[in-house]
Amino acid sequence: MNTRTSTLEWAGFILIALCLGVVQVWLLLAQSILFLAAAIVWVIVASRDRGRPETPAFFVPLLVFAALTLVSAAVSSNPLASLSDSRQLLMFLMVPIVARFVRGDRAMQVIDVVIAMGGAAALVGIVQFALLGYNNLDNRPRGLLSHWMTYSGLLMMVTCTAIARLLFYPRQIIWPMVAVPALLVALVVTNTRNAWIGTFLAVSVLLAIRNWKLVILAPLLAGLAFAVAPGEIQRRANSILNPSEPGAIDRRVMWKIGADMIRDHPVFGLGPEMIQYKYKTYRIKYPEAVNLENPHLHNVPIQIAAERGLPALAAFLWFVVVAARDLWRQLRARTAPAVAAAGLAALIAMLAAGMFEWNFGDSEFLMLFLGLLTLPYAAARGGPAAGLAPNPST
Repeated sequence: MNTRTSTLEWAGFILIALCLGVVQVWLLLAQSILFLAAAIVWVIVASRDRGRPETPAFFVPLLVFAALTLVSAAVSSNPLASLSDSRQLLMFLMVPIVARFVRGDRAMQVIDVVIAMGGAAALVGIVQFALLGYNNLDNRPRGLLSHWMTYSGLLMMVTCTAIARLLFYPRQIIWPMVAVPALLVALVVTNTRNAWIGTFLAVSVLLAIRNWKLVILAPLLAGLAFAVAPGEIQRRANSILNPSEPGAIDRRVMWKIGADMIRDHPVFGLGPEMIQYKYKTYRIKYPEAVNLENPHLHNVPIQIAAERGLPALAAFLWFVVVAARDLWRQLRARTAPAVAAAGLAALIAMLAAGMFEWNFGDSEFLMLFLGLLTLPYAAARGGPAAGLAPNPST
């Protein structure tokens, strides 16, 4: 490897590490500057590699999903709007970029950057809740981001990442131990139920993998958080099991509308960005609906099938199965277990929360999610990888 290539690889690593940290506080800087610059550096380096870029196996179904999305956009009732919305597919380049620049021990360094920025973002949300009036359902903590759903989704993934690091990488744990309480408090005060559910399930799985006896910690911590939470948050938590709660009613209507859309357009769907324009037409037969309009259907599988068609949903499920299989194998083999655990937790959290929210369509969420999902593959590519601490329970 010549000096110029080595310098470019170092630059690519710095850019993508900063991107995965900064995306939690400033999308424009992360996406339009850091990610774009990392992509340019990657193109230069990949052209010098003289071979097909190395990528994890789940990248193939992602490419199929992208291709089907573009076909769906091309045949939608408004191709220009659909193709414009499909620009988000460029975020899939996160996979080969991370796979190329964040090998070996660099993966754990990126994990630390993500946790550090997540901890800082959590403190902003806590201050907003405690001092600035961001303490009700109409005005929730959002950190420095544009929406509380995005903020809570990122907090969910960073919380899972920090706990994975604590459980599977028992070195240098003091500062992650400080970050986790702040992340948990910020997550609670966002009042976002899908993020609570995603975090609870992902952390429960991590505890079970580490040592099945630790599983009891998840409900104990959840119960403690509920006991000390303000009344508004307790009522919000209780509403999770209330089928007559307005949000639950509206979600059921959205899912019924999604089923109707899928029946009418099973192959290519309505097209990206088209659901919000067609929603009113389908809503007419459901007078119990709470909202007159909805930009999406608050469910990842239903959204994909209604928007892009059943073949695209099949490609997405293929992606999930391959990613879960490889992450599990890597974790069991104790190859960078902390990084693999973080990736597996991110996948579980995304799927669980994605039953109630279109998180896979959120740019900030997607960037961090794909980064965390690719880090285990990258960690295993560079010889002795980060997080090779012994783990007797696995």
